[in-house]
Amino acid sequence: MNDPFPIPLPPTQDELPYDDGEPMETGRHRQQMELLIETLQPWLQARGDGYVAGNMFVYYSLAQVRRQDFKGPDVFVVLDVPQHERKSWVVWEEGKPPDVVIELLSESTAEADKTTKKRIYESRMRVAEYFWFDPFDSDDWAGFRLQGEHYEPLESGGDDRLPCRALGLTLTRWRGLYQGVEAVWLRWTDLDGMLLSTAEERTREAESRAEQAESRAEQAETRAQRLAARLRELGMDPDEMD
Repeated sequence: MNDPFPIPLPPTQDELPYDDGEPMETGRHRQQMELLIETLQPWLQARGDGYVAGNMFVYYSLAQVRRQDFKGPDVFVVLDVPQHERKSWVVWEEGKPPDVVIELLSESTAEADKTTKKRIYESRMRVAEYFWFDPFDSDDWAGFRLQGEHYEPLESGGDDRLPCRALGLTLTRWRGLYQGVEAVWLRWTDLDGMLLSTAEERTREAESRAEQAESRAEQAETRAQRLAARLRELGMDPDEMD
């Protein structure tokens, strides 16, 4: 028998808007987002689960869908979920909200990131850890961990790193060159303070190891040739020796 009053199912990611058509604030903001995502993806792949994305809608309630009043975080990470492509993050489909959210501050967004969005992550989405960072003012950065009903601020200590307990990593301010821009960037590190590498850094590291191995091989060959020459001086044929 058909139900005369069927309860409508909540919309899926295929039925929800997933692109607000608005680019990142600046090129630096886009690069900072890419740096955080690029370096974390191999770490998640090594885990075998988890999802990281940026500038994507996160749907956490049907009321939010009706109002269409909240855009997605600049960067968010979710653990213990399958690794496949999404158009948007829909909490009622995935079964959980993001574990970590990072907002990149700008003049037009800083107030909302520090107040309105922070309250949504804290009380509505229940995001375990929330961070913000200003790509043009690296002194303006902070982290918070959900304790009970409220966020408690994180302390960086003396090593200039904010702990991200949800991931077992830390976030640090790093001065260097990324995509041709010299700046102070927000980056992931492991608990020993080692940076999670970019693809370019991994390529350079591989090339450096290959060069070192080639250099060691050349040095070994040089030593062997010198030894052979010395043996010949002593009247011995190195080719006939075991």
